[in-house]
Amino acid sequence: MKIYVTRHGQTDYNAQSRMQGRIDIPLNERGKEQAGITRKKIGDVKFDAVYSSPLIRAVETATIVGNVSENQIIKDDRILEANFGRYEGIAYHKVGLPMTGYWGFPEIFPAPPGVETIPEMIRRTSSFLSELEKKDYENVLVVCHGGIIRVLRGYLEDVRRGFIWRPRPKNCEIFVYESIDGKHRLVDDIK
Repeated sequence: MKIYVTRHGQTDYNAQSRMQGRIDIPLNERGKEQAGITRKKIGDVKFDAVYSSPLIRAVETATIVGNVSENQIIKDDRILEANFGRYEGIAYHKVGLPMTGYWGFPEIFPAPPGVETIPEMIRRTSSFLSELEKKDYENVLVVCHGGIIRVLRGYLEDVRRGFIWRPRPKNCEIFVYESIDGKHRLVDDIK
């Protein structure tokens, strides 16, 4: 199975450097354009299934990149963005030291109270991916968010600590993995 993992296209909050988290914001025009460009880059790949976070920015990206209608998308809460609690909607430069430290270096700084932890993110995404790998798909698209992709990549690259935090995934960057009998391999990174 090939698993194509991508981050949604740009939103106004991305352009304004604000933490989105679970706030449900649509793509802006640049985000729609990014998704269209990404679709062209992957060519005529046909997906057996298209999974998406239920947030509109991911769903819109999934319809464009996956070349499917919204009713064909399988929405799964386990690939929602991290819950940023009281920091959602705040500009990155105004979130304060505890959140800046955590979101920049989660291997060093703990999550502030009310913010989803890395182990919590790992648990839900591992459940999603282990279930996905039992399906009989040749090509599958997973559209989600910058934070959650970091733990998806940790699983799919068999990283002991469970995440790959840096570099931050770009809007509509696609990581293509091969998953065969529980073994994983990164086969492409389409920027």
